[in-house]
Formats: sequence, structure tokens, C-alpha cells
Amino acid sequence: MNHKKGKKEPAGSCECCVNYIYDEEYEYYTCDVNLDEDDMYRFLTGDCNHCPYFQMDDEYKVVRHQM
Repeated sequence: MNHKKGKKEPAGSCECCVNYIYDEEYEYYTCDVNLDEDDMYRFLTGDCNHCPYFQMDDEYKVVRHQM
């Protein structure tokens, strides 16, 4: 994982992230990214304010691109 010191990482909540998916087998939401130990701790404690994997879930991105 490449992190630059001092670089401000995207902030957001997991509910708005494209990587936050519903697992139908276990019937709960999970992060689809293979998290390391520190990132997993932040995910489980709900401290996702500086997640390096956050990507805004934009359902209409493809539609706007087609227009």
C-alpha cells in the first residue's frame, strides 16, 4: 500500500462507498476490500473517516456517460 505522508485521504462513511456490499449469505454488509489489520480495526470500530479505499458509490455514473 502506497501512502504519502501528509496526503489528505478521502473522507466518507462506509454506507456511501462502492466497496461496502451486502453479503446475502451472511445477511449483513461488509467491506469488499482486502483490509490490513489497522484498516480492519478502523472498519470494525466505525472510524472510516480516512479510508484510503473510499470511492463514492455513484449509481448514475454510467447513465451520465452514455448521454
